[in-house]
Amino acid sequence: MKSTFKILFYLKRGAIRANGCALIMGRITVDGVGTQFSTKLEVKPEEWDTKANRATGRSNANKQVNSLLEEIKASLHKVYHEMQRRDNYVTAEKVKNEFLGIAETHETLLALFAKHNADVEKLVGISKTPATLQKYKVTYNHLQSFLKDKYNVTDISLKEINLMFINDFEVYLMTTCKCGANTTAKFMQFFKRIILIARNNGLLVGDPFANYKIRLKKVDRGYLTDEEITKILKKKFVSERLEHVRDIFIFSCFTGLAYIDVKNLTQENIRTSFDGNLWIMTKRQKTDIKVDGKSSVSCPLKPSDSTPLK
Repeated sequence: MKSTFKILFYLKRGAIRANGCALIMGRITVDGVGTQFSTKLEVKPEEWDTKANRATGRSNANKQVNSLLEEIKASLHKVYHEMQRRDNYVTAEKVKNEFLGIAETHETLLALFAKHNADVEKLVGISKTPATLQKYKVTYNHLQSFLKDKYNVTDISLKEINLMFINDFEVYLMTTCKCGANTTAKFMQFFKRIILIARNNGLLVGDPFANYKIRLKKVDRGYLTDEEITKILKKKFVSERLEHVRDIFIFSCFTGLAYIDVKNLTQENIRTSFDGNLWIMTKRQKTDIKVDGKSSVSCPLKPSDSTPLK
């Protein structure tokens, strides 16, 4: 965000030292609010130009003072511009503290998010799915675009994330990104997961999500009647491929398995159980919950079947 930034050097005339010199002070002002600091430099009051903010004369001592003042000014400008790029807002106190080396370590949102996504990518095929990784990546991209659009920054300190930031991101998803209510809620869940990681690792003390509630709208997905399923079963298709698609769909209807779980089934998942019947024995990919389901009477699986379902 745009702000005004000024640096002023002046003498602390009320405390003249024994050598006749006065301490040179610095004043940083951001958006009209200022703070002071000591430059640790000194000069005689009569050798100080108030308008130019520098020492006068050609002595080597005063030349060195002016050179050091220019270095201080350049360093402060560098800190200010870096803080503008990195943080949500900039204050004179923050600039001074970072310049003096007493600023807090800045852990940033997107840096933590990127590390998290890299960890998830390593776990794909072990405990994470490609779909989960993709959702985290899309959430990251939306946050990156939001920071650029709203604050014109490439990242933000975790300590600067508050309820207003969260609400603004939600509005951004629903307006600029044109996401539906439930899609927005899902993105906010992934965002909240990163904040939880930050809190668990001591990078955040409070919880910016404490007064924010993620709302998922109940969706009526509808269902097929017995008559409709029978029509699909009896439908004749023009190609074997469509027949195969129909069979898989009906199989999902009778077993209650999601598409991805049917896709992952192999012949080894069809086993004869204690009652002598064929059972599907597998795990749901999404929840890793064990599934033991007896094969449907309407769609029997014979031991002689040799073609894997995968």
